[in-house]
Parts: sequence; C-alpha cells; structure tokens
Amino acid sequence: MNQFEAVIFDMDGVIVDSEPYHDQSFLEVWKEMGYGDCHGMHFPDFYGRSDRVLWEAFIEKHHPPQPIGELIGLREDRLIQLLRDKQPIFNGVPELVQRLANRFPLAIGSGSAHRIIDEVLAMRDLRQYFQCAVSSEDVDQPKPAPDIFLLAAKFLGIAPANCCVIEDTVSGVQAANAAGMTVFAIANTFEAKALGQAGAGEIFTDYAGIGDTLLN
Repeated sequence: MNQFEAVIFDMDGVIVDSEPYHDQSFLEVWKEMGYGDCHGMHFPDFYGRSDRVLWEAFIEKHHPPQPIGELIGLREDRLIQLLRDKQPIFNGVPELVQRLANRFPLAIGSGSAHRIIDEVLAMRDLRQYFQCAVSSEDVDQPKPAPDIFLLAAKFLGIAPANCCVIEDTVSGVQAANAAGMTVFAIANTFEAKALGQAGAGEIFTDYAGIGDTLLN
C-alpha cells in the first residue's frame, strides 16, 4: 500500500498530446506577425513552463508593438481551435483518470491558462473527475517553481508529502520535487534518462502501469 492520498496531473503532454499544437499555434501567430523564419525561439527550452515565459523571451528578443496580453490572447485563440479540431487526448488517459478517481481526489496542476485547461477537460467529459484545476495564472512563479503544485495540494486539503504528481517534463518534475511531492513521469515529451536525472521517482511508458502502481 502506498502512502498517497491525492494525485495531481500535469495536463500538456500528460492528459493531452498538445505540445505539437502549442508549437504550431505559436508558429502561425509569429508568421502572421512577420517572424515566420526568424522567431529565434527553441520550443524544447520552454516545455513544461508557462506560455507567458515564452512570450517574454520573444518580446525581449524582438520588441513587437503588441502588448503581451494581446499576444497571449491571439495564441490561445489559435491553440483552442487546434485542440477542438484534433481532440488529442492520449490513449489510456480517460481510463486512468476514471480508475484513480475511485480511490483518490484528483487535481490538475498546469502551466496553461484556465481557458485552455477548460477546453481540454471538456474533452471526453474529464472535468467531472477533478476536484480542482490550478493554472500558472493562479500563482506568482510558474514551473519549475513549486507554486502550482503546492496550491493544488492546498485546494485538495492534502499534505504535499502525500501527493503524487504525474508529469512529463523536466521542469515539471523539478517543480513537483521542490513541492516535496513524489513524481511519476510518463516518457511522452522527454526521454526517461532526462526525467530520471531531474528526479522522477518512477518513469513509465504507458498509462496502465501508472494506474497499477498507484492502486496496488
């Protein structure tokens, strides 16, 4: 029997295969802004971090005339349309969420904005299984700081040490460790070696294995 009393899911790269569409939505907006071939951004450097962090780096490099709030909104609108069209929930996720919800209170701890989280949780009727969703909009510091996960634990009323986080990125693993939580990593976005070096407690290549381990 494990010691966990709650499970906190990251969203992008864990619940939904959204990283390609995050990248595509940025590229489409940048192309329309005239930076299609010269944006100079390396997406893997920002995986697991908030969209604002990427925009801040872009603004520092290019100094576009639009305020950051407008740019964030344009990119979110494009991403939402892509997600609605593709519905890219990972195979095995609905079944895992349903299994775990019978045992644990569940939360989302995501670097995405609430409107993106809401869009994803509307797919496959996933919202019903989660007691709360915490976004980078709710905290001062995004991942790899622990703020998102600590706030999720607070909302759930569970001590951080008794929470298990399911993550897919190095910065997410670092954030969960900094929160004093155990991290189960799914090797969707980063290789197992990198996730292990970041401090993942266990690393999985399929969702059934996560469920079996948590429910044993």
